[in-house]
Amino acid sequence: METEKTYYFIGIKGSGMSALALVLQEMGYHVEGSDVEKYFFTQHGLEEAGVKIYPFNPENIKEGMTIIQGNAFKEDHPEVARAKELGLPIARYHEFLGKFLNGYTSIGVAGAHGKTSTTGLLSHVLSGVTPTSYLIGDGTGHGDPKANFFAFESDEYERHFLPYHPDYTIITNVDFDHPDYFTSIDDVFDAFQTYASQVKKGIFAYGDDPYLRKLSVDVPVYYYGVNDTDDFQAVNIKRTTKGSKFDVKHDGKIIGTFQVPAFGQHNIMNALGVIAVAYDAGLDMQLVADEMLTFQGVKRRFSEKKVSDMVIIDDFAHHPAEIKATLDAARQKYPDKKVIAVFQPHTFTRTIALMDDFAEALDLADEVYLGEIYGSARETSGDVKIEDLAAKLSKGGTVVSEENMSPLLKFHDEVVVFMGAGDIQKFENAYEELLSQTTKNNQ
Repeated sequence: METEKTYYFIGIKGSGMSALALVLQEMGYHVEGSDVEKYFFTQHGLEEAGVKIYPFNPENIKEGMTIIQGNAFKEDHPEVARAKELGLPIARYHEFLGKFLNGYTSIGVAGAHGKTSTTGLLSHVLSGVTPTSYLIGDGTGHGDPKANFFAFESDEYERHFLPYHPDYTIITNVDFDHPDYFTSIDDVFDAFQTYASQVKKGIFAYGDDPYLRKLSVDVPVYYYGVNDTDDFQAVNIKRTTKGSKFDVKHDGKIIGTFQVPAFGQHNIMNALGVIAVAYDAGLDMQLVADEMLTFQGVKRRFSEKKVSDMVIIDDFAHHPAEIKATLDAARQKYPDKKVIAVFQPHTFTRTIALMDDFAEALDLADEVYLGEIYGSARETSGDVKIEDLAAKLSKGGTVVSEENMSPLLKFHDEVVVFMGAGDIQKFENAYEELLSQTTKNNQ
C-alpha cells in the first residue's frame, strides 16, 4: 500500500468528504484538506484523528498530492484551478469512492429516506461481527486495513450514486425529493433503476414500495417487509417505550428474534434490511441480534436531551415522509406526552413541490411552530413564504424566530421535536437557552 500518498480534500467538512477522509487516514494514508472557517459538526472527528484542516488557499496545493474535490466546488475554485495547473490527479468524491470500493465486498445503502440510519446500523452490526470499513452520511467513517466488507451510503442526488457498482445494495424506498434536480417521481425511479442495474450480486429492497417492485435487474432482488409476499418478513412485532422487538421469517422459518433500541416503524424496516444482508452473507444471526442491542443511532437522527422538564429531540427530517416517521417515533417513546413540532423547511423548491404533504405530516404533531425557509447555495429566494405553509395546517402554525422562541415556554413536561436540514439548530439552541434561564429565574 502506498501509504506515503497524500490525499487532499477540497471541502473536507462535507459529511461524505469527512467520512472518506477518516477512512483513508485510518488505513494509513496521509490526509489533509480545506474548507470554509465556519465550524461544522463533522470537523470534531477529523480533528480528533489528527487530520489537518486549512482555510481555502491555492498555496495549500502541492506537488505529489491526489485531490478529492467536493461536489459543491466547481472547476473555477482557486484550489481546483491550482491543482489543474500542477497537473495533479483530481477525482470527484463519488468517482473516487466508486473505484475505491472495488477492493472489498461492498454494500451500498440507497433510498430517498433512511439511508444514514440504515448505513449506521449496517456498519455497527457488520463491524461487531467481522472487520468492516464504513462510510456514513453523518460524517462518520472507519477504515479497517483488514476489512472484508465496505458499507457505505449511496446518495441519489444529482445521480451521484451512478459511479458505484457495489456487490450488494439495500434500497429503502423511492420517493420524490430534490425537486431542484429531479423532474418527477419517474425521473427519480429512472436513477434508482440505473443504479440497481449496476449491482453485481444482490439487492435487498423494501417490499411495500411500488417502485422497488418494478425494478428490472439481472441479479436476485430480496424484498423485506411485513407481508407474506416479502422474502424477509418481520412478524410478532412489539413496539414499546424501550424500542421494538420482532421475529424474522425467511423461507417459511423463523431465523431469529431481534430487538432494536430505536423507535418508529421505519426503524424496524431499516433493521430488517440489515438482517437480510447479514443472513445472505452467512453471518451468525445471534451475533447480529446481540450487535443490534447496542446500536446508539447516528448523528442528527432522533438525538435526545433533557433540558429543565422538557424532552428535546433533534432530527434531520426535511421531507414529509421523514417528518411522519420522526413524529411516529416520538409517540412510540413518549405515548403520554404532547409532541410539539418545530420545523424549518429546507429549500424553496422542496417547500413549493411538497407543500400539501408537509401540512399533512406536520398535522400529526399536537402543535406546530415554523422557522423561516432555509434557502440553499443553489437558490436564495423563491415564490413561497413560511406563512403559506402555516396557513395550510389544520391547527395552524406559529412562526418563530431565533430571536423569539418564547411561545414555546408555555409547555411543561412535554416533547419538542426540532426538524430540518438547514440551520434548525439555531432555533433549538435559542430555545434551550431561554428554557435554562427561565428555570433559573423560577428557582
